Amino acid sequence: MGSTSFWILGFAFLTLGVWRLARVGRRPKNYPPGPPTLPLIGNLHQMPRSNGHLQFQKWAQEYGPVYSLMLGTKVIVVLSSDVAVKDLLDKRSAIYSSRPEFYLGQEILSGNLRPLFMAYGKTWRMVRKLAHGVLNLAVARSYVPYQDLENKAMLVGFLDDPKDFISHIRRYTTSVTTQMTFGYRTPTSDDHNLVEMFEQELRQVDFFNIISISNSNLPCCCVDLLRVQKEYGFSDELACYMSGSLLQAGSETTAAILIGFFQAMLLFPEVAREAQAEIDRVCGDRMPDLNDVPDLPYIRGCMKEILRWMPAAVLGMPHAVTQNDEYLGYEIPKGASVIFNVWAIHNDPERHPEPRRYNPSRWAGDDQNSAQAAVNADATKRDHFVFGAGRRMCQGMHIADRSLFLAISRTLWAFDINRAVDKETGRQVVPDVNNIVDGLFVCPQPFDADIVPRSESKVARVRQEWGAMLELLDDDMQWKTVPKGLKWKDYESVSETEEVL
Repeated sequence: MGSTSFWILGFAFLTLGVWRLARVGRRPKNYPPGPPTLPLIGNLHQMPRSNGHLQFQKWAQEYGPVYSLMLGTKVIVVLSSDVAVKDLLDKRSAIYSSRPEFYLGQEILSGNLRPLFMAYGKTWRMVRKLAHGVLNLAVARSYVPYQDLENKAMLVGFLDDPKDFISHIRRYTTSVTTQMTFGYRTPTSDDHNLVEMFEQELRQVDFFNIISISNSNLPCCCVDLLRVQKEYGFSDELACYMSGSLLQAGSETTAAILIGFFQAMLLFPEVAREAQAEIDRVCGDRMPDLNDVPDLPYIRGCMKEILRWMPAAVLGMPHAVTQNDEYLGYEIPKGASVIFNVWAIHNDPERHPEPRRYNPSRWAGDDQNSAQAAVNADATKRDHFVFGAGRRMCQGMHIADRSLFLAISRTLWAFDINRAVDKETGRQVVPDVNNIVDGLFVCPQPFDADIVPRSESKVARVRQEWGAMLELLDDDMQWKTVPKGLKWKDYESVSETEEVL
C-alpha cells in the first residue's frame, strides 16, 4: 500500500472515530424526548445534586410521561405515568426486570450478591423464591405477634420520652424486622447485638455466626435459610446479603413513611381530629387492633395518603431493559436504565387534585390493600408505587401495611401530635415539608413535635397493655417462648406467576 493510500485510510479511521465520539451524549431522534444535551456528557451537567425528584417531576411536566436522559454513553428512560409503568414494568416484565450496572456498589463492594442490585437471572430468581417463602401473605400473618408487641413498646416510648419520638419509630420498625430476619428483638435503638450482626454481615463471615449471635429459637428468615442452604447450594456470603437486604428494606422504608405521617399531622391537624373521631367511635377505650381494619376506612385512607404524599422511594429503584424495545413510537435501547418517577405520578394533579394537600378522604370507597392495588389491571386504580413494580415488586408489602395500620391507629388513639413551641418566640414550629434527607430512601429531616397523651385513661391502658407484654419476655427482653400464632414454615414450590408478584 502506497503512502498516499495509508494516509487516506488513516484519515478515514480518524474521521470515523471523531464522528462517533461527537455522537456520544447526543440523543438519537427515535429516543424519547428530553432536555437538550451537550457533546460527550449529554445531560450529566443537568443532574441535580439534591432534591432530584423535584427536577425529574419538572422534566416530566415539560417532556411528557416518557422521557430520556443521556449520561455519556448511558441512557436513562424515565416513566412518569401510572399507565407507562403498567405497560412496561408490569406487562413487559420479562424484559424490564433487570438492574443497571452498579459497578462499585454491586460488583466491587458486594461481588454481585446484593439482591436489591442483582441482575435478573437464575440467582436472582432463586433469591426471589426464598424471599417468597418468608414474606408471602400466609407467612406474613404469623408475624403479627412481633408487630403487636413492638408497637406497644413504641407507645410506651412516646410516654416516657416523647421528644425522641423519631428514635422510637425507628426502633419499632427495626425490631419488627430483626425478629422476622434474625429471631431477635431490638429492645433499644443502640442494641449491641444488632451492631455486631451488622458487622458480621459487612465482613461476610460464616453465616452461622449471625444465627449464633441472635441466640434465638424463634422462627426467622435466617434459620430458614440455614435449613435450605445445602439444598439450594448458596454461599454464606449470599445468605448474609439476603438477610441484610430484608433488614434494610423492612425497617428503613416503613420508618421513613411513619416519620412522614407525624409531619403530616403537624401540617394538617384537622386530619388527626377526624381520624381520632373515627377511632373513638369504633374502638372507644380499647386499643385498636388488626380486627378493626374493615371498620376504620378513614385510617386506611391515612395509610394510603401517607404512602402517596411522602413516599420513601421517590424515584423507585431503577430497572434495566434486556433487549431493544419500542413504546409509543420511541425506541428504548437494550441496556437502558428505566426509572419510574414515583414522585411525579403521586403528585400529578390530574390523578390527585391538590396533590400537596394531605387528604385521606380522596381514598373513600377504595378498599384495596397495597398488594391488591399493585396488581389491579387498571393502572389508574393503583393507589401508590412505593413498593415497586413488575417482578421486582416488594414482597413484604403485607407486613408493611400492618405495621403502618397499627402505628397510625394506635398513636392517634392514645396521643395528640401537636406542633412544638419555640421557647424564645413562643410561636409554633412548623416543619418544612421540602426539607428531606436524600438517599436511596428519602425521609423528612428531623423535626420537633409535642406528643401528648389524650387522657390519663389512655396512659393507663397503654401501660397495662405493655405490662402484659412484659410477662412474655425474659430478663434480656427477648421472647421466652415462640409467640402464639407464630409457626415454623417450610418452603413450598411457587409458580412463575407467584414469583412475579
